[in-house]
Amino acid sequence: MTVRLIATDLDGTLLDSSSGVSVRTRSALDAARDRGIHVVPVTARQPIGLRAIAADAAFDGWALCSNGAYAVHLVDGRMLFAEELPADTIRTLADALRASIPGLLFASVREGGETFVAQHGYAEIADVSDHKRDPETMGGVPLDRQVLSAPSLKLVIRHPELAPPTLFEALRSLGLTGFEATLSGAPFVEVMAEGVTKATGLARLCDHLGIDRAEVIAFGDALNDVEMLRWAGRGVAMAHAATLVQDAADETTSSNDEDGVARVIERLLG
Repeated sequence: MTVRLIATDLDGTLLDSSSGVSVRTRSALDAARDRGIHVVPVTARQPIGLRAIAADAAFDGWALCSNGAYAVHLVDGRMLFAEELPADTIRTLADALRASIPGLLFASVREGGETFVAQHGYAEIADVSDHKRDPETMGGVPLDRQVLSAPSLKLVIRHPELAPPTLFEALRSLGLTGFEATLSGAPFVEVMAEGVTKATGLARLCDHLGIDRAEVIAFGDALNDVEMLRWAGRGVAMAHAATLVQDAADETTSSNDEDGVARVIERLLG
């Protein structure tokens, strides 16, 4: 295939278990860029989480954040698009879920991913690796008056004891509509505006760049990558990905600790 754009998830895919970019992976990305191929991180992270690895990966162009909810240029800060979850939908969802599961905690990602609004108690169970933010900087605000009161690029739902898959199934069982929910491997459920996935965000960015989906190769390992792997001209799942993710892809490569992404890029570039 002719590749004009590489779309890659980060955690569990491009990055190794230490959240680093290996020498081999960086070399493969550089070789692709030298051929004029766009390299686009497509992630659940926000820009703050991309900045931490941008130099190691040499990311200096467009990035898709919050599972495709918005596209931002990492150098000049331009926003290509942003799809927000309406406040009314957030309140309806949160009220219904809280009625069935006590003890839930919520946080809202806003303003191009730069603002993180966390409910009282959220920071106490968070870790730096969760959002690439120091929990001590998160503060804590009233749920109804602040966290649920404004549109959000991504709503985060977690529980001190219940695992994310349990919360995800509980959310799905409510039968509500008007939003998209997914899991990224992080310790929480992620909710975006209706219809928003990594695939829809990537499609909009490719339209802007004049690139056909047949010219896109995508890499991923988690549930939030499934739509992107199906949409791309070639989807590549990581060896450790769940069966559902591997089934969505055209091929499976080695794990993130075995330079799986780099191996495929090297093969494509010959």
